[in-house]
This record gives sequence, C-alpha cells and structure tokens, in this order.
Amino acid sequence: MADTCFTTTVQLDRPPGEVFDAIIHPSAWWSDTIEGDAGAVGAEFEFDSPGHHLWKFRVVEASRPTLVRWEVTDDSSTEFVTDHTEWNGTEVRFEITPVGDGSRLRFTHDGLVPQFECFEACSLGWTGYIQQSLRDLVTTGYGQPGQY
Repeated sequence: MADTCFTTTVQLDRPPGEVFDAIIHPSAWWSDTIEGDAGAVGAEFEFDSPGHHLWKFRVVEASRPTLVRWEVTDDSSTEFVTDHTEWNGTEVRFEITPVGDGSRLRFTHDGLVPQFECFEACSLGWTGYIQQSLRDLVTTGYGQPGQY
C-alpha cells in the first residue's frame, strides 16, 4: 500500500535543521488557523476548517533534523467527502536528507490512497503546500498558509 500513498519530493537550498524548524510550524505554511504544538513528541494540534474538515494530529516522532511524523487521530473528520473518517489513522511523514549544502524533503501522507474520495483534491493541496508554501517558508522566511 505504501507505493500508492501520496508522496512528493522537493529540493531545498537550506540545511536539514532549517527545513525541520519550518515543518514543525504548520501555521506558517499550511494554515494560520492551526492550533496546538506540532514540534514535540506526544504534542497535539488541529486544523479546523468549519464545513470542510477538523483534522487532529499527534506528533509521533520529531527527530531533528531528519524526520517528523504526525498521526491523524480517530477524532478527526473530513466533511467534504462521504466517508468522514478517510484520514483517520493515516500518517503524515517528512523525511529530510542532506544533499550538498541543502536538503531533499520527501513528504508522504501514508494511507492517503487513490481509492479515497479526497485523494485528488488532497493530493493537489499537499502538492501546493509542500512544493510552494513550505518551500517558500524555508527559503524566504514567508510561507503561503491557506493558499492551496
């Protein structure tokens, strides 16, 4: 199943530690409505978009500077699809590898599969947030939360 999960990779001209520091501040690149802590193991945060979703996450790994893993908790709800539990139990993973003077970030939403009703829309959203907003935050200091 892992081969069919959503994955995208981006090259960044910053060292792994800077990439890690940006990832753990999702309100700066994903949505400025995110509340909670996304940077410490066991911490929880949520992204509430009324009428669309209430995604709740638990940080399961934060190994600076190479890996961040967030679990989508079972009390999450994706309202814009028939099965509101599609994201529940899935995992979001950021793998950071040093490459020369920069980094390669491999993002995977493990469990977000083509069979999901939200796969196309969610994949497009993740692509924008990782390839554009997070990249911009890492390289310029300014992300584009809420744009994708």
